[in-house]
Order: sequence, then C-alpha cells, then structure tokens
Amino acid sequence: MDSQWLFQAGTFWALVPPIVAIALALITKEVYSSLFIGVILGGLFISQGSFPGFLNAVFSDGVIKQLSDPWNVGIIVFLVILGAMVSLMNKAGGSAAFGEWAKKHIKTKTGAQISSIVLGILIFIDDYFNCLTVGSVMKPVTDKHKVSREKLAYLIDSTAAPICIIAPISSWAAAVSGFVDGENGLSLFLKAIPFNFYALFTIIMMFTIVIMNFDYGPMAKTILTDEQSSSASSSYEGKGQIIDLIFPIAVLIVFCTIGMIYTGGFFSSGEDHNGFVDAFANSDASIGLVLGSFAALMITLVFYMSRGVLKFSEFMSCIPDGFKAMVPAILILTLAWTLKGVTDALGAKTFVAGIVENGAAGFLNFMPAIIFIIAALLAFATGTSWGTFGILIPIVVNAFMTTDYNLMIISISACMAGAVCGDHCSPISDTTIMASAGAQCPHVSHVSTQLPYAMTVAIISFATYIIAGFTRSALISFAAGAVILIGTLFILKKKFSDR
Repeated sequence: MDSQWLFQAGTFWALVPPIVAIALALITKEVYSSLFIGVILGGLFISQGSFPGFLNAVFSDGVIKQLSDPWNVGIIVFLVILGAMVSLMNKAGGSAAFGEWAKKHIKTKTGAQISSIVLGILIFIDDYFNCLTVGSVMKPVTDKHKVSREKLAYLIDSTAAPICIIAPISSWAAAVSGFVDGENGLSLFLKAIPFNFYALFTIIMMFTIVIMNFDYGPMAKTILTDEQSSSASSSYEGKGQIIDLIFPIAVLIVFCTIGMIYTGGFFSSGEDHNGFVDAFANSDASIGLVLGSFAALMITLVFYMSRGVLKFSEFMSCIPDGFKAMVPAILILTLAWTLKGVTDALGAKTFVAGIVENGAAGFLNFMPAIIFIIAALLAFATGTSWGTFGILIPIVVNAFMTTDYNLMIISISACMAGAVCGDHCSPISDTTIMASAGAQCPHVSHVSTQLPYAMTVAIISFATYIIAGFTRSALISFAAGAVILIGTLFILKKKFSDR
C-alpha cells in the first residue's frame, strides 16, 4: 500500500467497513444489504477512486476469490450435504419419531432446553456440524414446549464455538494448534482450557438461566409464533422410527471424525503417519468434514432404502431441498468472507498487532484482560474467530514465551476466549449465521436477543482475566468469576421478577 492512499493501510480505517456493516445490520435488521455495503465501502478504500480498482477489489479479489477458495468451497459443500441430511431425516420420518419419543420423555420446557444444551455439548467435533444437527433434532421438541426460536438459536450458538474451543478433539483445537510455531500447539491448547473463562462461564450461564427459568432483555419478549409452530408440526411427518434419526446422526459423527483424522495422516504409512491426536492437530477440517458427511449421506441412503422408508427418487429430491434450505446461510457467508478479505487487504492484522505489542511492556499483569478485549473486538468486527487466532496467538507466543511462560498460557487462553466472545456477538460470524439457520430463526433477531447474554458473560470474563493476571491461578480466578456470574444472574432474575 503506497503513501498516496487517503485511508492508510494498517490503521483504524481497516476496521471501518466491518464496523459499518455491523452497525447497519443492527439498525436496519437487514443483513444482506448491510454486509454488501460494508464490502462496497472496503472496495472504495482499497481502490481510492479508481473504478477498475474498485471492481477488482469487490469482485475479482473479493466475491470470486472467496468462492474459489478451497476451504470456503469445502464449507459450502459440507453445508449443502448437511442440509440434505436434515431434509432426509424429516422425509424419512425420523424427526417425527423423535418428536413422539420426546413427548413421553421430555415433559417440561426446562427439560427441552436442558436436552438442547446437553446434545450441543456432546457434538463437540465442529461448530457448523453442531449448529445444524442440534437445530434439526431439537427444534420440534422446543417448539412443542413453546421455547422461542431465538432462545433455541442462543442455546445452539452457545454450545457451538464455546464447546469446540475447550474440546481437545475438535476442528477448533486443530486450528489453534496450527497457529503456534516453535511449541507443541495441542499441549498449549490443553494448558489453556482452565483459563478459557468465556467458554466456561457461557456454559454455566446457559444451565443457570434455564434452571432458574427466566430471561432478560429482548429475549424476554420473544415467543414462538403460531406460524412457526404450525410450520414445525407440518414439517415432521412420516412413518419412520427413532432409529431413522439416531443412525444418520451417529454415522455423521463417526465419519466426520474419520474424515478429519484421514486428512491429518492417521491412515498414512511410514513417516507420513500421525497418531490420533497429531492427526487431529494436522487435519484439514474443511475437506475432512466434506468426506465424512458425504460418506454418511451414502450410508444413510443405503440404510433408508433397505428399511423401505424412502425410495431413491425421494432421496434425490431431498438434495435440492437441502441446498435451498442453505441458500440464505451460504449468501451471508459469502458476503461475510468477502468483507473479511477486504478487511485483511486494508491491513487489520498490522493495526491490531501494533496495539498488542506496544501494550505488552507497560501493563504486564493486565495483558490477559487487554488481549481478551482486543480479540473480542477484532472477532466482532471481522466475524471470524480463526482469523483472530491467526493474528494474535503468534504475537502472544513471541511476546511472552521467553519472559513469562505462565502468563503466555493465560494470554493465549484470553485470546481464544475473546475471539469466541466476538464471534458469538457478531452478526457477520459464520457460526452465528449457522445457529440462526439451525433454529430457523431470523438472523438479526437472533443477534439482538443473544447480545445481552453474551455481553454479561464478556464483562465478567474481562474482570476474571484481571484477577488471573495477578493471581496466575486458574482455580482462584474461575471460582471468583463463577461467584460473580451466579450473583449477577440472581440480581437480574430479581429485577426481572419485580418488573
């Protein structure tokens, strides 16, 4: 980037396009045009008035480049296959059978929400897989008990990234491990788990508000509409049995795991062979999930046809239906990826790296809290946790590895927690988009109702990282933060009940 730029690269201007897009989305409640305006603004910054440069920035180096990126294409294919799987389970009657089972065994609204949380915790391999699977399985159950789609979307979103970031065997652990040079990335990931306060407190908060049976903020005003309820009941018809839901999901979990370790070299021979843990750390999640989900789709076809619950023609009709169901999510993802590409081209990494490196010397004990805030803001503005990991984790390792190893572990965890926090709050986050899709909830409605909950945990996590910076103790810090969180929720419940 040359000095003739009006908006210099590597400055605060790099974050202006995503900030504008997010602000417009929250104000207008319309995400497509808001994201596109952010992309247009970034293209204008890059081109500096040159029309050919603008077209190149928005389309050639923007939309087309993102849609031709192997990782992104893999995610899109994975989403389409998952959409087809969901359509198949509905068509075969597996969802209807589960709904009948749930009527007998899940008898309360609290039970429906707890079941959603537990299922989300169990599906820790990948956040995309988590969002769509939990949504398709639990939506008929939560609809029956009048749990709003916004509340279901919050529970899905809060058991996606927050669970994956504390699960050693997940695509997220593999991604984080890959951003650490000169150290055993998976070992650092494991050591950072007890300090990942945002993820741990999010899980505590979900269980607490469900058991205490209260909501606050915009979430308290949400209800399941008659239109959604009737739509849900008409979508889950069929003559299948509960095995027609459980079997495809189990096969999907098993083969997605196999697909990921396959790409990591688990099945290779000689020097290319990696053990299970190393294979996960070196896996290509995008390709692995595609391979695993496709294998599961084929096995499900054979299973359904052998049971006589679906004809081949009905199976094939579910594939375009699944694709159609994913079109809104794919469009939002495409625009979000393009906006991230524009932000990268404007030098967001350079700007953020300078802030972190300049602050490390003067506020040593406060650095975990500062890094948490920076990671949260960066992930919120760019909509990506993994991109935030890639920017901040190498900086943190270089800054603290030779000076204070324990503080490095806490700061790495603060980086991961902040990235998940920003991702959790951001309307342009792919995980947030997937949670909306999984719950079939209007996207901006999900973002606006979830934000007060996420911010409650974020503020308490920030305070806990200040404690951790001075005590260097996971146990003391976690205990203090958990007490503050539970106390805050009791105060909010009393305030809500009084109103």
